[in-house]
Amino acid sequence: MGAGQDSDRGANGTAGAGALEQPNLVAPVDVPALSVRFWVLVAATGVLAGLAGAALMVLLHATAHLTYSYRSGSFLTAVERAGAVRRVAALAAAGAVAGIGWWLLRRWTGPGGSEVSTALWRDEGHLPLRRSLGTAVLSVVIVGMGASLGREAAPRLAGAALASRLSDWARIDTAHRRLLAACGAGAGMACVYNVPLGGALLTLEVMLGVLSLRLVLPALATSCIATAVSWTLLPTGPTYRLPEVPLSASLTVFAALIGPFAGLAAVGWVRMVRVAHEHRPAGWRSVVAPLLVFTAVGALAVPYPQLLGNGKDIVQLALGAQLAVPALVALLFLKPIATAGSLGSGASGGLFTPTIATGALLGALAGQGWTLAWPAPAAGFAVIGAAAVLAAAMQAPVAAVVLMLELTRTIDALMVPLLFAVTGAVLVSRRLDTPSIYSVRLPAQ
Repeated sequence: MGAGQDSDRGANGTAGAGALEQPNLVAPVDVPALSVRFWVLVAATGVLAGLAGAALMVLLHATAHLTYSYRSGSFLTAVERAGAVRRVAALAAAGAVAGIGWWLLRRWTGPGGSEVSTALWRDEGHLPLRRSLGTAVLSVVIVGMGASLGREAAPRLAGAALASRLSDWARIDTAHRRLLAACGAGAGMACVYNVPLGGALLTLEVMLGVLSLRLVLPALATSCIATAVSWTLLPTGPTYRLPEVPLSASLTVFAALIGPFAGLAAVGWVRMVRVAHEHRPAGWRSVVAPLLVFTAVGALAVPYPQLLGNGKDIVQLALGAQLAVPALVALLFLKPIATAGSLGSGASGGLFTPTIATGALLGALAGQGWTLAWPAPAAGFAVIGAAAVLAAAMQAPVAAVVLMLELTRTIDALMVPLLFAVTGAVLVSRRLDTPSIYSVRLPAQ
């Protein structure tokens, strides 16, 4: 114990009692102390990320309304009412918007990437503002038109880009720039899903890869500020409605057994994302590929309208046990293929909700068989599967559990089963040396 305390004292550069009593206060060596000016930037980042996230979600809703006459409630209901021909036409139009839009954006903004992960891990927190905001707008528009991609990529990117621009204005050093950009990305995610704690943990566990007390505070501050700002325009309730699930020995045993299988499913999903990203088209193919792929997804949506959008309605159907076994099997294969294909066509979008949807489908399908031998609440199976696959795919077990808690607000009795499943899934994925869905999208060096 004494040796550990001495090393902590040396790392912090002081012999104060605080350093001895709280060794986690010692931040990574590349992050200096946080000044008053930095905290002002943290507050500004939270406000800007909240406003940007809210504006992007308003644009998403407006696009869905124009495309499918969607007003409120379930997006799937609006898609089903639109009819088969309109689904195919809408996805073909989304493919055209994606292909032409990103081609024009690259021509107008010049060189430079607009991936948050690349900016944080390779480019010292630098993000081009025009390219990033343009990418965010295009991403939200095509998701509103039915693209099988997540909506979170846009507010994450906008929050990080705005933080990067603030860093340029304030002329802060590289370590603080990277921290502020990560906080902006987490805040953008937090405000659109109303998950302030989950957004902060994404900042730390996924984007920075460290849980340090010095870094926790700015991450929490930006996410909380952004979420509060977004309440002026966005709903404040949970993303998913979950019936009350009591404590259950059946679900606990199920979770311990399904965890490794969820880890294998996450490994397959991450590898699919990697292949899709490595085969993204270039040149004139980047204009044609989205049109072809999106039209194919639209054709698949004729028998399976649940494929359109980010997958939120699939999760809700799985939670409510409203999908029969044939539909569960079909969607479990088709949703990842539709999402990976859309990403591989060159479109930019998120993978957060599609990953949750894949896990919920896996859990619900496995639960259908399990409940024949040992009955348990159906919603529990879907939540357990969703959390386990999400944790293994993001390589973020703590963030995944907290996110499911905040997204549903009602899983207190499922905490122990969730932890069993998440632990098993992450152990398997790490045993197989599987990176996260974010790191596999890094450009080759």
